[in-house]
Amino acid sequence: MKQIKYLLVFGVLIFTMPLRAIEYYVNSNIGKDTNDGLSEESPFKSLKQVNELGLSAGDKVLLANGFEYKGYIEIENKSGKSKRPIIIGNYGAKADALPLINAQGYRNGILLTNCNNITIQNIAITANGGGVFGTKKPKNDMRCGVLVRTTKTGDYKGIVLSNLDIKDVFYAEQGLTRSFKETHSPNGTQAYGWGIRFINRIKGATMQDLKVHSCSISNVAHTGLKFTGVKQSMSNVEVLNNSISHTGGPGMQMSGVVNAYVSKNKVNFSGSTSDSRKWGRGSGFWTWSCSKMIIEHNSFRNANGPGDSAGCHIDYNCNDIIVQYNLSENNAGGFCEILGNNYNCAYRYNISINDGHRVKKKGVAFQEGKIFWLSGYNGEGKPHKGPYNSYFYNNTIYVRKDIEAKLAITRSAEGVLIANNIFYIEGESKLVLGDQYKPEEAGESLIDNVMFKNNLFLNESNWPNNAPIQDECPTFGDPEFNNVSGKNAIDFKPQQIELIKDKGIQINPLPGDKKGLFKGTRLKHDILGNTIKGLPDMGAIELK
Repeated sequence: MKQIKYLLVFGVLIFTMPLRAIEYYVNSNIGKDTNDGLSEESPFKSLKQVNELGLSAGDKVLLANGFEYKGYIEIENKSGKSKRPIIIGNYGAKADALPLINAQGYRNGILLTNCNNITIQNIAITANGGGVFGTKKPKNDMRCGVLVRTTKTGDYKGIVLSNLDIKDVFYAEQGLTRSFKETHSPNGTQAYGWGIRFINRIKGATMQDLKVHSCSISNVAHTGLKFTGVKQSMSNVEVLNNSISHTGGPGMQMSGVVNAYVSKNKVNFSGSTSDSRKWGRGSGFWTWSCSKMIIEHNSFRNANGPGDSAGCHIDYNCNDIIVQYNLSENNAGGFCEILGNNYNCAYRYNISINDGHRVKKKGVAFQEGKIFWLSGYNGEGKPHKGPYNSYFYNNTIYVRKDIEAKLAITRSAEGVLIANNIFYIEGESKLVLGDQYKPEEAGESLIDNVMFKNNLFLNESNWPNNAPIQDECPTFGDPEFNNVSGKNAIDFKPQQIELIKDKGIQINPLPGDKKGLFKGTRLKHDILGNTIKGLPDMGAIELK
């Protein structure tokens, strides 16, 4: 029964009757668009009816499991409440077969514009080719599985995307081939398909409290999950427990985001070339102009591309980015990559397996792969600047014999800490020049404030003797990993206790770094969750 409220205004008794939350049902199999959509027995048939609804707080739109819905859902200028969000979800007995939105020929499977407190959950989306129906097609047009955007000033918050299955998203029909020039461009210039995008480029607009949980994104032409803000116009972002694979661009990317937590995601085969419509280049995850972010307990595997394409890299203009407890494996571009004008960023307690295998000028590659790279690049044509106060400690790096391990360290870096790492490099190692579009020229090192000591190397050749910084107190020896042919963290647990146990040093902020790391330099646990007792051990795994 509807609740009745009474208000006395200027002596007049007014009855107010708040509308009860409404559930709308859509079933493409048995529904009719002439139905009222208010019950499972009288559902709508098409998504067109959904787009005409005047949704309000607490309302739900439910699509029947197991059926396909051609078209798209578009919600504009609608707001739920934090405890009564508008929900777009599913219903029905076929729990193992989510409702499928087929947005072929449309720009988006689901589009949210200037919305608050909306939850999208338990829906599959595909959009494979077809251009865009009935509209002019700009060169850099796009199609998204889900697009959340702003078009006017305001504060927008509370968008939750949960348990979505997004796959096969392409703008072009099969047969289009990307050129080398296109793949060489920083982010691509042509029309692509994307998995999930959040975009806020409007001055005076903010996006807050954004969550992407337990979604699957696979086989899209460009980036799987992308947040695009300006001057940190996006805040409080959670990206948890997602699976992202075979993306033509990066697996995940964030720009202009402050306060983000990225955890327990599995990213595999970013920069995929399995379809000629894909961009063919991309790191597992990268940040640009972001601040205060924890990236932990993720796996980044098999990134491909002629440039960048690391497991996880920190692009320029960032501060307080911490990459910890991650597994990075077989990424062409490398493991640690920190670009210019970055402040107080860290890689710690990660495991890197056979990263950085790319060879410059082999095939279409225009950059070397690197296990460790500090680059001063902060925009094309600008003088190199920083990075400043970069912390790299308690990581385990393994490189098999047939890969030449390469590293690059810019002369403009200032403040570098490298300690307690295990460098297990079976083959050769080499110093290379930074090569972010315009290669850095060789010359006198200007690096200041360096603490590089107490690392374990398999042998003396693991760190090139012509590198501008050298370990002042190295240790050499075989940590005797469980299984160097393995691909999991436990495979790289050392057995040589005498070389590892309590041989680390306590990590403090660099001299002159009054800020340090925003979550502190000392951790309570290692990558496996083992408690760190006393002095830290060497590498990413604490021995019991």
